[in-house]
Amino acid sequence: MTHTDHRAMRRVLRREIAGTIGLLTDEHDFRAMRRYRSFAFDDHSTYLQQVEALLRTRAALGGHTTVALFDPEEYAEFCARTHLDPDAPASRARFTAEIAVLGPTVPYDGRPLTELVPALVDEAVRQATWEYASTLLARLGPCASCGEDIGRAAFTRAAGLLARILDTAPPGNRHLVCSVSTAPETLLTVLHADDGNGDASQSDAPHAGAIRLDEAEALEFTTVLALGLATHSPGGLVMRTIAPDTPDRIYGWRLRGDALEPLTAGEVFDAYCTDVESGGLVAPESGVDYGTPPDLGEAGPAPRHRH
Repeated sequence: MTHTDHRAMRRVLRREIAGTIGLLTDEHDFRAMRRYRSFAFDDHSTYLQQVEALLRTRAALGGHTTVALFDPEEYAEFCARTHLDPDAPASRARFTAEIAVLGPTVPYDGRPLTELVPALVDEAVRQATWEYASTLLARLGPCASCGEDIGRAAFTRAAGLLARILDTAPPGNRHLVCSVSTAPETLLTVLHADDGNGDASQSDAPHAGAIRLDEAEALEFTTVLALGLATHSPGGLVMRTIAPDTPDRIYGWRLRGDALEPLTAGEVFDAYCTDVESGGLVAPESGVDYGTPPDLGEAGPAPRHRH
C-alpha cells in the first residue's frame, strides 16, 4: 500500500471523528480568556468569524461538530481541580471534552452563529432550570405522615397532568409555557409538541400517542411543574394550539395547591393582553380564540403530603 493510500484512508477516518468546540458567546467571557497568553485572539468579532469558518469547513468535509458553552470561571475551577495549566491549549481541549458530555451543547447544522448562539444559550438556561428544580424536589424528602418521597410523587402527578393536557388538546402543534414562583426567582419552562407531522428528528413521547416531543424539554417541563405542585407555589400553565386553517386557541390553568385549576377565557385574555412590565393593556392578537380548557378528568393521584 502506498503512502498516498495511507493518507486517503486517514482522510476517510477523519470524517468519522465527531468534534466539539467550546464557544465564548459574549464579550465578557471573551475578555476573561484573554488573560491567558496561549489564547491567540484579541477581538471577539474576529474570533466568532473564525469559529464560523471552521464550522463550515468541517461540515463541508463531512464532519459532525457540536458547539458547547465555554464558561471561563468553570474552566478555571476545572483546571484547579484537575491540576492542569489553564494557560495551555491542551487544557482547554480537555475542558471542552468534559462539557461536551455534561454541559449544554447544540449540533452545528449550517446555521450562522447569530442563530446558533441564542439556541445554545437557551439550551444552557433549560439545563440549569432542570438541575435547579430537580435539586429542590430532591430536598423535599419523604412525607412526614406516610413516608412517600414527595418529589417523586409530585413528578408522577405532573407527568399525568401533562399527558392529559396533551391528550385533550385539539389537533395541531402545541406551545406550552409553565411558570412557578420560587424563592429567589420565578422558574419558566417551555415545551413544544406537534401532532406527529413535524420534525422527524424529535422523539416520540412515551405517553402521548402520535404527539411528538423533545425528551429534554419534556423532562424539564415536568420537573418544574412537579416542583410547583409539591411546594404549592404560585404559578400557571398556558397552552397555545396551532393548526392550519383554524384560529389559534389559547387556554390555561393556575397552580392551586397540588392541582391545576382552569382559567376562564376572560382570565386568559387578560393575561395575554397585559404588559408584564408596565401592567398596561396590549392589543389582542387577531385570529386567536381565548378559551376555557377541557376537563382533565383523572390525571393521577393528588396526594396530600406533609413535610
